[in-house]
Amino acid sequence: MKRDHMSDTPSKVDKDNSEWREELSSDQYRIAREEGTERAFTSPLNNEKRDGWYACAGCGQVLFSSDKKFDSGTGWPSFFDVVPGRIETKADNLLWYTRTEYHCSRCKGHQGHVFDDGPRPTRQRWCNNGVALTFTPRSELA
Repeated sequence: MKRDHMSDTPSKVDKDNSEWREELSSDQYRIAREEGTERAFTSPLNNEKRDGWYACAGCGQVLFSSDKKFDSGTGWPSFFDVVPGRIETKADNLLWYTRTEYHCSRCKGHQGHVFDDGPRPTRQRWCNNGVALTFTPRSELA
């Protein structure tokens, strides 16, 4: 599969459930394709501090840069901004209130939810399931 880190025009990924099941781990499938949530404080990416890129585990599209990551204390990797054009949002009404859920714009893989309680300058907290991401240190991209 082509891993497109920063292309301006990423191609869409359209696979059926059996193809996704073959490519993703059971946890990745449950979260990315069935809109699940991993337990807080279980992802090693929550404590990742190196300079680099966070990409969708399903298709490899870069969604976040490490310079936008912050420790939210929630137990999930959190970012105050996204790579423009890489995320799509929708209303999530599964709880007793409406949240904003977001997905990878290329493969539609569920990533997490965005909240308005993050740091400046955006005041946003893009709260991501770590298993739905991969991390590539910037040193490996050179």
